[in-house]
Amino acid sequence: RNSRDNQLWPLSQSPRSFSSSAVPLSAFALSVPPALSRPRPLTKASRQVALRRAEAYVAEYRRQERMEVALRREAKATGNFYVPAEAKVAFVIRIRGINGVPPQTKKILQLLRLRQIHNGVFVRLNKATIEMLRLVTPYIAWGYPSLKTVREARLQARSR
Repeated sequence: RNSRDNQLWPLSQSPRSFSSSAVPLSAFALSVPPALSRPRPLTKASRQVALRRAEAYVAEYRRQERMEVALRREAKATGNFYVPAEAKVAFVIRIRGINGVPPQTKKILQLLRLRQIHNGVFVRLNKATIEMLRLVTPYIAWGYPSLKTVREARLQARSR
């Protein structure tokens, strides 16, 4: 910038220190077509692909529900028990503050990304995370989310 009249320097008159970086940047700016700088609207084909993908997900969930019901009925008919699969994801919320938190508990809460009260995260459940949840139980509340809860939480997170 020209400090006297607050205008941009012409490229030919720019200070020597700027000349080496100004040329590649200006060349790059000229090489990008203006169509790429604007977000493009969804085309009809991409909307159809998204619709087909959503329909496939719905069909998959319905197939899984039918399979669960069939397995439960089969177990009942043969006099056995059906044990459903365990949840893979849990939703964890921090319900207590920072006063008097032991160092190990504080570190686990940091690893779970629960640094403030009322923060919530989705956690993939495995042996390590279940043990961590057990150790910080007085400071958190957690449970298994339904598909509806996950959708609502993601919508709320996007709106922020």
